[in-house]
Amino acid sequence: MALKLRKLSYALGAEVCDFNVAAPMSEAQFGEIYQAFLDNGILLFRDQDITREQHIEFSRRFGELDKHDSLPRDRHPNYPELLLVTNEPNADGTPSNSRYTGRSWHSDMSFTPVPSLGSLLKSWTVPEVGGDTLFANMTLAYDTLSDGMKKLIAGLHGIQLAGTRKINHAPSGLERLAEQKKLNPPIAQPVVRTHPETGRKALYLGDKVKRFDGMTEEESQPLIKFLNAHATRPEFLYRHQWRKNDILVWDNRCTMHQALGDFDETQRRHMERTTVLGTPSGYVVAEG
Repeated sequence: MALKLRKLSYALGAEVCDFNVAAPMSEAQFGEIYQAFLDNGILLFRDQDITREQHIEFSRRFGELDKHDSLPRDRHPNYPELLLVTNEPNADGTPSNSRYTGRSWHSDMSFTPVPSLGSLLKSWTVPEVGGDTLFANMTLAYDTLSDGMKKLIAGLHGIQLAGTRKINHAPSGLERLAEQKKLNPPIAQPVVRTHPETGRKALYLGDKVKRFDGMTEEESQPLIKFLNAHATRPEFLYRHQWRKNDILVWDNRCTMHQALGDFDETQRRHMERTTVLGTPSGYVVAEG
């Protein structure tokens, strides 16, 4: 039986309708899902009332899963394959470490030597309204640049920095920032990446990039700001409005995303993400 797909936006994304990700699935069936993933950049599965084990099992069909050693404070205590994105307080009553996760434009794990292939985020609890996530089609963003701009950026590498999320400046927040910088030294990633499966080129930067390798921040910023602004033009975006038990799968090699804080933060927003490892990319650089 062929997949029933519904487009989510002009730019990218499709909903896989009437599908249970925990049901037995043949290789041929998963092959259809994976092709739809490559074709659309984002897949949405609604009403997935499944266990954590089933979430992990489905995710493994996309590839090897990250154990999130680079983000140890955000891991689920019993499932290292699950990264928490939550404003639920910690067991000791302190604010969640991950309540501001994803509030800037980024591609998952771009600040590591093995950036993510894909991510599968499941919503457990969502606020009454808001808490949406924006996604940008970075292939479309690249394709619409002028030939001159494509030539200019062809050999550039943007230095991706960890620890750029919003923090509080209490000792715990500063300690976390220092930990992130130690665990994840700056990585220079190509500004233009070729998708290893589709062969299409895409922009690869975002708010974690402050300068290009071999250039100063002052020299780099005008071009970085232009490229990020271009990539996030409305016609290249999809805005996802979360419902409980959504699973959203996205291709980090050709999209970037941003979580929005447009909700009442006294209401719970709890999500859990698996991260599929990609292929090695970039190189470590010395900052100073």
